Amino acid sequence: HALSQVLSSLLQRFLQKYGYLGALRHAPAGTARASPAFSCREFQRASHLAPSGRLDAPTLQQMGRPRCGTGDGHSQDAWARRGRRWKRYSPHGAKWHKRHLTYRVVNRPPYLPPRELRAAVRAAFELWSNVSALVFWEARDGAADIRLAFFHGDHNDGLSNAFDGPGGALAHAFFPRRGEAHFDSDERWSLRSGKGRNLFVVVAHEVGHTLGLEHSPVKSALMSPYYKKLSKDFVLSWDDVLAIQNLYGKPSKGSAIQLPGKVFTHFQDWSMDLSDGERQQRSLSAYYCHSFFDAITADADHNLYIFKGSRYWLVPASGNASDPQPLHSRWPGLPAALDAAAWSQLSGKFYFFKGGRCWRYKGSVLEAGFPQKCSAGGLPRHPDTALYFQQLRHLVLFKGAKYFVVSEESLHVEPYYPRSLRDWAGLPAGTAGALRHRDGFLYFFRDHQYWQFDQAKLQVVATGMWATELPWMGCWDANGGQVLF
Repeated sequence: HALSQVLSSLLQRFLQKYGYLGALRHAPAGTARASPAFSCREFQRASHLAPSGRLDAPTLQQMGRPRCGTGDGHSQDAWARRGRRWKRYSPHGAKWHKRHLTYRVVNRPPYLPPRELRAAVRAAFELWSNVSALVFWEARDGAADIRLAFFHGDHNDGLSNAFDGPGGALAHAFFPRRGEAHFDSDERWSLRSGKGRNLFVVVAHEVGHTLGLEHSPVKSALMSPYYKKLSKDFVLSWDDVLAIQNLYGKPSKGSAIQLPGKVFTHFQDWSMDLSDGERQQRSLSAYYCHSFFDAITADADHNLYIFKGSRYWLVPASGNASDPQPLHSRWPGLPAALDAAAWSQLSGKFYFFKGGRCWRYKGSVLEAGFPQKCSAGGLPRHPDTALYFQQLRHLVLFKGAKYFVVSEESLHVEPYYPRSLRDWAGLPAGTAGALRHRDGFLYFFRDHQYWQFDQAKLQVVATGMWATELPWMGCWDANGGQVLF
């Protein structure tokens, strides 16, 4: 009963924040009253779930997905018309009464390179100008019609708009009268494909709000409340294009230009990550400490290997990180932006995973027959984490809420797997890497956090921030005993 009350309270808070309770409380006379069940049903319809009215597992999972923090309340009419032939939706926000608009990036997280960030933002605005009569110009300083800024937690937009760290609401925006879009600075933003939140997609979505567009009921739309993933299809759906043209008209010259998502998956080359001034101010050895990494593992001598993009860092037991080295200099043929990596205590070999393929190296020599399609053996595509687990004497791969025990010889999943992550008590889903440390504990990493795992108790015993609390991660000055940043 107590759990039911807690879940009911959480449901009402969620529905209130995104406009379902408020919109239904002010519904016209004769309509259903705003009960949590009715509001939950409306949320389920908007999220393309079976409208049961119950807080079931798919609904809870959908509520936990990263999404836009702008409320859905004003979008109810659009979702109510979803089954009709006329599918263009009308925004309730104001519109700009001019066609030439300026924008400005007010600030940025320190790990996002300015030149590549500006390129991603410019591309996000061009998505909309390519299909409408709008024209955008960047203002490097001073006033601008639309302002983009990164904030932490409560930033004077009201408690309902306070950011909550990684996950949850990633960003929110205001309609044309205010012309602002805010982004959670604690998110793990990325300007390329791979791990991290794709900032381009989120910016493009929030720009749509600043132009006056509400959330769309179409699942494939960029303006859907849940940010779309980039693929071979167009970034803007027909619903997005009709909506922006309904407000501002068609392009003044020529026809609308649509581009597929794969064009916008990579704005960042590691070699351009830091400007010349920043290179002088900050140690390149500590670069990954300011953001996140793709994968991590450790060998028999407790040397750490930290992978990010097309580079890796070697951190010996002394804790002093090396300069970044190209992956191909140590492991020829290895691709950039790995999903997971592991070193096996049983065979002394390195295993690397990306997509559905895997690579196996003895030292720096790629073994015959590799890379191979490991997903054919039941291994998950795009695994979160790989680890050699001494107790099982097998490789273990983690993907979402499941883990897979894998034979090194055949690279097939063992019988009775995958199993639930609940076997690893206290370990969250979506970790980015793991290793066995010389203190005997396993360490798992995600974003800025780590989880210390006791192999005997099979549970998490501690957690914290790895860059500032674990000196052996290479983010400390081993001589001075101080954090490098």
